[in-house]
Amino acid sequence: EKMSPTPPLFSLPEARTRFTKSTREALNNKNIKPLLSTFSQLPGSENEKKCTLDQAFRGVLEEEIINHSSCENVLAIISLAIGGVTEGICTASTPFVLLGDVLDCLPLDQCDTIFTFVEKNVATWKSNTFYSAGKNYLLRMCNDLLRRLSKSQNTVFCGRIQLFLARLFPLSEKSGLNLQSQFNLENVTVFNTNEQESTLGQKHTEDREEGMDVEEGEMGDDEAPTTCSIPIDYNLYRKFWSLQDYFRNPVQCYEKISWKTFLKYSEEVLAVFKSYKLDDTQASRKKMEELKTGGEHVYFAKFLTSEKLMDLQLSDSNFRRHILLQYLILFQYLKGQVKFKSSNYVLTDEQSLWIEDTTKSVYQLLSENPPDGERFSKMVEHILNTEENWNSWKNEGCPSFVKERTSDTKPTRVVRKRTAPEDFLGKGPSKKLLMGNEELTRLWNLCPDNMEACKSETRQVEKFSHEILESSSSEPTAISLYRAVNNSNYGWRALRLLARRSPHFFQPTNQQFKSLPEYLENMVIKLAKELPPPSEEIKTGEDEDEEDNDALLKEHESPDVRRDKPVTGEQIEVFATKLGEQWKILAPYLEMKDSEIRQIECDSEDMKMRAKQLLVAWQDQEGVHATPENLISALNKSGLNDLAESLTNDNETNS
Repeated sequence: EKMSPTPPLFSLPEARTRFTKSTREALNNKNIKPLLSTFSQLPGSENEKKCTLDQAFRGVLEEEIINHSSCENVLAIISLAIGGVTEGICTASTPFVLLGDVLDCLPLDQCDTIFTFVEKNVATWKSNTFYSAGKNYLLRMCNDLLRRLSKSQNTVFCGRIQLFLARLFPLSEKSGLNLQSQFNLENVTVFNTNEQESTLGQKHTEDREEGMDVEEGEMGDDEAPTTCSIPIDYNLYRKFWSLQDYFRNPVQCYEKISWKTFLKYSEEVLAVFKSYKLDDTQASRKKMEELKTGGEHVYFAKFLTSEKLMDLQLSDSNFRRHILLQYLILFQYLKGQVKFKSSNYVLTDEQSLWIEDTTKSVYQLLSENPPDGERFSKMVEHILNTEENWNSWKNEGCPSFVKERTSDTKPTRVVRKRTAPEDFLGKGPSKKLLMGNEELTRLWNLCPDNMEACKSETRQVEKFSHEILESSSSEPTAISLYRAVNNSNYGWRALRLLARRSPHFFQPTNQQFKSLPEYLENMVIKLAKELPPPSEEIKTGEDEDEEDNDALLKEHESPDVRRDKPVTGEQIEVFATKLGEQWKILAPYLEMKDSEIRQIECDSEDMKMRAKQLLVAWQDQEGVHATPENLISALNKSGLNDLAESLTNDNETNS
């Protein structure tokens, strides 16, 4: 028997040489196919080949950097590595390792070009393939780059890096949050603290003008220096720039001595701003000239604290806005609730009052500061209010904005099999529909066309209503009444009838009913007392004699007897109008609970409606004892004697 040939073993030097050659070829062709072909042909495990290709990429990149190749060639290698990760022939961290190598080796001007590539591919870095493998590499790379950059000289580049990190990481990423509200204490503003060396107040006009020309060039202002009307001495200069230390470290304001110093300096500086306001016309003209000449606003990360610039700075609207905005940010921290703020850092009532008044003054100064002061002031206020939401979010521990969908919490819904037509269609020629309920089946099959059945004149609502009213006019027995109200057919039809005929159906009531039969029983008894019989039967002579006798008795009936009859709906309506706002005085004497009185107040704002609800609730509560006599007695007890007398007169008149 012949032995099968053994597969060739993986050789690192050979694989690296072939991958390096394929990488060069792929770069020349701007196509990844040579690398894919070599990867499939080489022997060895997939992991061995991936690691070898990673080393080959770094080797080619190193040669390009040593040979001072252009940024385009370097970026082509990184783009090739990104394609390799997508095709699965190199590890996911390779592009980030290559980026780190490039940024460590190239000067800052070329790093700017490389970082532009990084910014454009933020969507790639955030994809599932790259994010978990590369986020730490990118963070480390950006921090290393920030350490090389100057915040004053490379301000824009630093800002781009910060914005890139904000786009890359989610809002809740802890590495990008100042959770403990720490301040940048290294941001010290240096100024002349030696009064002996100060030139302010001295009359060396020529020297000062020459100095101002030089400094003015630094500020990017091509206009000739103008004399300032603000009287500036070393005292104002020192106090003005000393305030920057409080803005740098606001905690000092909680110390008694430091607060007094801050208070004194602030009042003097703000007084200068109030006394010497800027001219809107001059500022607008300057802005228009800048727009015509295409001039751009020059931003400096640090204040220029030269004494020679002080008068120009105080006359500059943007400079004033910077200072006033610093005040507002400081006040927001002092007043706000910060989780990691020490318990000793509490403002006194006097401090809180001063901050509140000064905040209003600062907003007023901002609105008066040209150009567009009013609009700028409102925008700042809106932004600071929004900042309060971020502070609250940080105080709560920065919870994620993404709500996780709970899995397997809802019980699985049982799918019911749809009933087949033959299961509910009856057998035989009639094809009777079975509705699952005897009464529904009977009603459904009365007429083939339901709409025609609804329009039919033979419907039994009127007949049924006569039966109900007739039975209500007599004294029903407990058994017959119980059977009637517990009949579902009766209940449904009775509700329809009440909605059409009875005024009690829509009247508000505080009486609680646990079930429909209980409600219907109450309504039947109430209707039996109030409504006349709906049908007139043929009267016999004996019946007529009885009616005559009843009429004769009613004529000679005393007023006291009439008062014993329950109040009617009409009487309640009339008396509610008279009672009006005094309903709450009467309520306790009608034995109404506080909860019932509060419910009446919640139900309606109209006094007449509240009075009516009170009387209806009392009628429901008392039943047959809700008589004019008892109502008059309650009125007398509550001190409403005039209303009691009026009700007595109305009762006698109606009788």
